[in-house]
Amino acid sequence: MNKNFIYGIAAVKFGTAVIGYIEKGSWDWGGTKPETTDVEAEQVPDAPVLTLVQKNGQISPTFNLIQLDYENLHNVLGGELVTTGEGQNATVTGWKAPTSLVEKSGQWTIDFVSGQTMTIPNGTILANLGGKLTLTEVSKVECQLKVNKPAAGGAPYEINNTPAEG
Repeated sequence: MNKNFIYGIAAVKFGTAVIGYIEKGSWDWGGTKPETTDVEAEQVPDAPVLTLVQKNGQISPTFNLIQLDYENLHNVLGGELVTTGEGQNATVTGWKAPTSLVEKSGQWTIDFVSGQTMTIPNGTILANLGGKLTLTEVSKVECQLKVNKPAAGGAPYEINNTPAEG
């Protein structure tokens, strides 16, 4: 693989759980550009004499989750899984929406087809059921991943070669 390019979503994981299929073309890095303040001088009319950086650029990916099995709904929306049976014979047969405020935060990883993995140590997912209910498209969960500073400090995200499996 050519590590000079980053492209394609191979998997998106919350903790160790793969959250399912992402709608083609829906991933957008979002976020904000760096914030700066230009210092101007009366004697220099054509350009600032100094640019002070106030804030780094940030990412805040948005995407649509289209594989809406009950576990995926639970992973991004919270709520409660409905099971039938007991113990090892228990089967997930449904999902109930949350009855209180939900804050789903933790480590997120995005594996790229190009052979790299982005790790976000402290991401908070904001999600809602969206799209249309028709016979020509599927319903989706519209998601935004807020990238927060890790509790122990350090980089808010990083990109490394995807570890070899095996």
